[in-house]
Amino acid sequence: MTDLDLTSYRAVSFDCYGTLIDWEAGIAAVLSPWAREQGLERSDEDLLLAYADNEAAVERETPAASYPEVLASAFRRTGEVLGRPVNEGWATRLGGSVPDWPAFPDSADALARLAKHYRLVILSNVHREGFAGSNRRLHGDFAAVITAEDVGAYKPAENHFRALDRTLPELGVERPQLLHVAQSLFHDHVPAKREGLPSVWINRRHDRPGWGATPEPSGDWSYAAEYPSMAAFADAVDRAFGDAT
Repeated sequence: MTDLDLTSYRAVSFDCYGTLIDWEAGIAAVLSPWAREQGLERSDEDLLLAYADNEAAVERETPAASYPEVLASAFRRTGEVLGRPVNEGWATRLGGSVPDWPAFPDSADALARLAKHYRLVILSNVHREGFAGSNRRLHGDFAAVITAEDVGAYKPAENHFRALDRTLPELGVERPQLLHVAQSLFHDHVPAKREGLPSVWINRRHDRPGWGATPEPSGDWSYAAEYPSMAAFADAVDRAFGDAT
């Protein structure tokens, strides 16, 4: 149960990867065969845990790097941590894999339902080309798309949120009418709290322990409501607006 009035918002901003696109499956699809080639007996979960902090570190240290460069560098660092080399072919394979990452099965339908009530905005730590590939799976009708390539930094830095503030007047939306929806506590709910932005947690890992490919949150975080999936969130919105579910 939640006291959040879902009918009071006119726009919803989304993190994409982890929330709409299954980035853990996409990353594991490259890390796992690499590990087998290297003779590493590691589960997908172990590989994701080894990878998570390296991606965040690369994004923090080289905020102007493109996301394919971030992925490749993070993969090389992960290899160093695991004591196995990551050659250029493997690094490039992960760097170019974003358009191949699968959408969660409920994402496209949920977005279509949410678009009946809200302006939809993407706030993502990727590059424009990568998101365009992902949106061919999502079929999302987005009023605005803000990527790391656009703002020259990666969440949880404030750049995306500054760009979002500048975009809202163009959409005819006031700040109190915006709700942020995301899976990652580290990338999204920490800065959302810092920015005074109400947020909804799509807890995609509700049935699995640990943080997966996302670092443990390093700052204060909060959220106004929690749902286990985008479908559950869209159902709640439909009920709030009196739509049939």
